[in-house]
Amino acid sequence: MSLTRHARHYLIIGGVQWLVDWGVLVALTHWTGMGVAPANVAGRIAGALLGFWLNGKLTFAGDEHAVGRSQLFRYIVMWLGTTVVSTWSLGAIDHGLGLRWAWLAKPGVEFVLGVIGFLLSRHWVYKK
Repeated sequence: MSLTRHARHYLIIGGVQWLVDWGVLVALTHWTGMGVAPANVAGRIAGALLGFWLNGKLTFAGDEHAVGRSQLFRYIVMWLGTTVVSTWSLGAIDHGLGLRWAWLAKPGVEFVLGVIGFLLSRHWVYKK
């Protein structure tokens, strides 16, 4: 599979994941008063559930990639690492600048982590 095809599908699915993730963060912090850190983790879980399956079945589908237990384990390891970085970053922004800045910063933080996630997914997570 070509890098262009992988990148295009990953970007589209990532956009859907990000909308779910960001929507959950904003909804939980705004409507329930939940703190940024737990709301961010909840949003990332919602996006991850969708993303693992869609990327495995659509983006990285092919002879050299698979969706199974090994891939799920690697995905969880990657997800835990990126979630720690995301949650720490947004918590620091919330603490220093306030909740609205954390909401605004989330797309940038997640974009950088998305690039890292793409590379790890393509070359490690979904490999057979």
